[in-house]
Amino acid sequence: MLTDNIRKPTLVLDEAKCRRNIRFMADKARNSKVFFRPHFKTHQSVIIGNWFKDEGIHSITVSSVTMASYFSTHGWRDITIAFPLNFREIDEVKKISYNTQINILTSSYEHLKILEEKINFEAGCFIKIDTGYKRTGVDWSDYNQLLRMIDLLFKNKHLRVKGFLLHSGHSYSARSTDEIIKIYEDSLSKTEEIKKKITCPGMIFSIGDTPSCSIVEDLSGYNEIRPGNFVFYDLMQHQLGSCKKENIAVAVYCPVVDINYKRNEVLIYGGAVHLSKEYLIINEESKRVFGEVAFPSENGWFFPEERMFVKSVTQEHGIISVPESCIRKFKRGELIAIVPVHSCLTVDLLREYHTFDGRIIKDLSPK
Repeated sequence: MLTDNIRKPTLVLDEAKCRRNIRFMADKARNSKVFFRPHFKTHQSVIIGNWFKDEGIHSITVSSVTMASYFSTHGWRDITIAFPLNFREIDEVKKISYNTQINILTSSYEHLKILEEKINFEAGCFIKIDTGYKRTGVDWSDYNQLLRMIDLLFKNKHLRVKGFLLHSGHSYSARSTDEIIKIYEDSLSKTEEIKKKITCPGMIFSIGDTPSCSIVEDLSGYNEIRPGNFVFYDLMQHQLGSCKKENIAVAVYCPVVDINYKRNEVLIYGGAVHLSKEYLIINEESKRVFGEVAFPSENGWFFPEERMFVKSVTQEHGIISVPESCIRKFKRGELIAIVPVHSCLTVDLLREYHTFDGRIIKDLSPK
């Protein structure tokens, strides 16, 4: 069994669940008649990337120039870097453009002015718009700036205007599926206003957050979707209502080190450098949790009837708060599965997957 060879915190991947998640989102895109350009920042793996090709996907999104270069060298020929371009990496982007259709991102007129002066190679360019997340991008209602940017792009001999890219990241702070749907509808309403003000044939409107793409049934208001976290999902997505627990495709298997019966606490080898310090407020007492407890089985993991959570983490260790009635379920030296709060961060920390058929997948993009 897989567990026989685990000695330290290990990221375990359920390939069957992962493939089902990929198929689910690919089918939703097809049914909505939108282009599917999945974000690879969550899994970062060439092998897992090939599972997307099995579903007919050949265009991707990445979060960095380094990641774009990595997947370009592994046969991906249509890549969007969904982060305002760092001017210091323009030479690296140029190298990628020799054999890959590369799309870059600009977030303001001032950013674009510098960009279009420095770019001397063919690239597509999306304009980042802000519909409420307030992280980066042109405010959706600043039509004057948007028109000036489009005009600048049309005059540039190297950059091709692709359209508008948005990320409703504030959906991750929603408290219900209804609120996520309202955020989606609000963003869609704002993009419809842009379409009325700016009439450019062929412009792509691209959206990317996993909660909206998972929950909203019909995504046809946009031309393209770019979700990423759906490939594994996690505890945060479950709390948001984006997925069921049985959709979560990764867990960190951690050894039980010790048990304190007086405090009803379990000490595990598995801390912030394995799970991250991302937390959720998930229970009535409003206490932070850093992962949920499950128990390994022959081909997966299962959740106990009474929910238990990692209540605190230090660098290498975690503390699980356990009801007195459940404390005897834990044994020193045995493994438990911790479902991460945020799978993207956990993957980036552990950087390899162990599967139930004995494979170890290590082919992640360099940082």
